[in-house]
Amino acid sequence: MASYRKFAYVYDELMEDMPYPDWLRFARTAWERLGMPRTVVELGCGTGSITIPLVNSGFEVTGIDLSADMLAVARRKMEGTSQGVRLFREGSVRWVQQDMRDWEVPEPVDSVISFCDCLNYLLEKEDIVRTFQRTYDGLKPGGTFLFDVHHPNTLKRYDEEQPFICDERSVSYIWTCERDAARDEIQHYLSIFAREESSGADMYRRFEETHIQRAYDPAWMKSELLRCGFREVSIFADFEWVEAVEDAARLFYVAVK
Repeated sequence: MASYRKFAYVYDELMEDMPYPDWLRFARTAWERLGMPRTVVELGCGTGSITIPLVNSGFEVTGIDLSADMLAVARRKMEGTSQGVRLFREGSVRWVQQDMRDWEVPEPVDSVISFCDCLNYLLEKEDIVRTFQRTYDGLKPGGTFLFDVHHPNTLKRYDEEQPFICDERSVSYIWTCERDAARDEIQHYLSIFAREESSGADMYRRFEETHIQRAYDPAWMKSELLRCGFREVSIFADFEWVEAVEDAARLFYVAVK
């Protein structure tokens, strides 16, 4: 799993078009149907683009990420927001550097979420099972586990449609992929060019990132969630409360303890 390092400090610029409001909408839809939580753990919280709006809505959130740099950016974003004082009055947040396979908090929580295909960074089946079991153990009875992953066909489309190029003034990248069809695994290679603000000229710093993701059979993932003890597991497609079918790009899992 990638720990991001330099990538953390350009992540928000590269991901500014990501549909964060849609992830928040999906979570709220699930909670309205299954029970509104007070305490939430977010696995793979990154730079806090989902965490901070949740806190601003009054939830008590623990943001967990493997990368200290991503968490540093998240803290800075929260402290720098014009709503910072109100955020801490209405909700609360803790930032914790942990591996999602072994995460823990002092008390069981009402809901655990993990969006933006974080679980695709777990590269072995045993890693998925460990995360499912740890999450089950960390939930209160009746608690919910909401997460999304890439459908296996999405990794195939990435491989077919590459390369991807972004050319912006402050940051650009060239993104290529190499897929291992036997494992439903893909390596993303990014050459990133970030503008040096302090240089006084149009100077760019280049660095390389490699990210590996693996997709898993949806039926296997559902069976493992049930094996861990979850009593209800549903799979939805592409941010909507509709049953997933083969042409879905993102699979959204909703599991109830």
